[in-house]
This record gives sequence, C-alpha cells and structure tokens, in this order.
Amino acid sequence: MNQIPNLTLNNGVTMPALGYGVFQTPPEETVAAVETALRTGYRHIDTAAAYGNEREVGAAIRNSGIDRSEIFIETKVWISDYGYEQTLHAFDKSAGKLGIDVIDLLLLHQPLTTDFTRTLAAYRALEELHAQGKVRAIGVSNFMPADLEALLATATVVPAINQIEVHPYFQQPEVQALDAANGIVTQAWSPIGGITFYRDGDHRSTLEDPTIVEIATEHGRTPAQVMLRWHLQQGRSAIPKSVTPHRIEENLDVLDLELTDADLARIDALDTGVRGGPDPAAITLETFGRPIPEA
Repeated sequence: MNQIPNLTLNNGVTMPALGYGVFQTPPEETVAAVETALRTGYRHIDTAAAYGNEREVGAAIRNSGIDRSEIFIETKVWISDYGYEQTLHAFDKSAGKLGIDVIDLLLLHQPLTTDFTRTLAAYRALEELHAQGKVRAIGVSNFMPADLEALLATATVVPAINQIEVHPYFQQPEVQALDAANGIVTQAWSPIGGITFYRDGDHRSTLEDPTIVEIATEHGRTPAQVMLRWHLQQGRSAIPKSVTPHRIEENLDVLDLELTDADLARIDALDTGVRGGPDPAAITLETFGRPIPEA
C-alpha cells in the first residue's frame, strides 16, 4: 500500500492528509478501533475532549508499539473550557488522558459565537501553548467566515487548520476559499457524508448518489473511496471514521486511485448548500456546555 501523502501546514509542520477519526466511538470500542487503524497504516488520529475517548486513544497508541514520533495526534478543546486559564488547563487534561507531553495539533472545537471574547481568550492560550512547545500546531474547527475573520483580526498565530463539515452535498466553498487565502488547511469532518445518513432527516445518503456510484463503478472502487480521493486531490485533509475493520482498510486504500478533472467537477456539482450537522452559531454553553473530566 502506498504511503499516505503529507500536507505541510503554514508553520512547516507536516501532517498525514488522511486521518482516522473517533467521533461517537464509544470508549469501550475505541482501543480496538484505533489499534486496527494503526495496523492498517494510519498515522494520524483525530479525537476531542468532548468525545470522551482520549484516554482510550492514548492506550491504543501505546499498545501499537509504533514510535510516538510516527503518529500525529490531533485533539480539540471543548467550549466549556474556553477562557485563557481554562484552556491552558484543558491542554493538561487532554495531554494527561492521551499520555503524551506534546500534542501535535490542538483545535478550538467550536466558535462560541455568543461569547466570542471567551473564544479569543482560548485561542490566546493555544498561542501560548504553541510558544512553549507543548503543541506543534494550533487551529480551529467549525469556524465560519465571520468567526475566522474576527479571530484573524487579533491572532498572532494564523490557525494551521479549520476542520469543518465537507462532503459532496455540503462543500462550504466560501469557508474553503477564506481558509486558502490565509494559508489554512481545510480539514473535512464527515468527509464521506456520514452526517447525511446517520442523522435523522430527509438527507439522501451520499453513498447512494447516482453520480458518485457511477464514478466509483468506472474506477472499480467504492463510493466512499471516490469521496475520500476527491478530498485528497483537492488539497484537503480528511478524517473518515469507522469501527469496522474492512471499512477502516477500505478508506485507506485510495492512494493509487486517480480521479479525472471531469470526475472532480461532477462531484463538485453535487453541492446542495444544505448543512447536515448543527449550525456552529447554535452551539452555546447553555445548550452544549458540559464539564470535561480531569485527566
């Protein structure tokens, strides 16, 4: 199997473009799933304090026997821990659970739009952690253009990453364009449109989309593989999630697939502009705040 390509972030740190995500993976399933991903060849693991499985991710990494320097670990600070001192302590909680001294990439999980001053204080803490060498790169998640512009107006370190919902049915071109203009890598969560088929609603599954199925058939691949390759060829990072071993392997087996420009354009044309996940502006402390346990 070919090696996963690296993306070079705006501070020179390199990161495998294709990562393995553990969103909604129960703690009791996380160790085995991450061990499978690492055996398969993943070297980039994405978790978050709010997922409740950082401790298990750390255990799986230690169990793997793979040198720590070979694994890129990404996690996120939850809104309950925003604020300068609180976010500094959030690093201690995450690093303690992961069992590591340095986090490769630390993100703010959401823009707290109802208290953006607290968001800015949290980002200042990320800048301080970066200056101290406790994190190798910092970034944000689910930041829309107004959020990103407000952050950039005061930030001294430009975010390396903006992790947002991106899949064929919801591509957020305005956010991607602003990211690119500022040297920020767009990282796709729900990259194969899982949000379109595991969340209640009238969304059609991207896996059953006739255009994607036709392109997959033409290349002798699966719809999921086509979507992941679409992300990689357009310069995005993608974080697919599965706990099923054969799907974990399948999602990584995209490195020798080459989509044509016409294929990419056909997938681009599927954008509906309809968000599958929650509107970031709706994420408030009143509705989503919850304490993050100590390490």
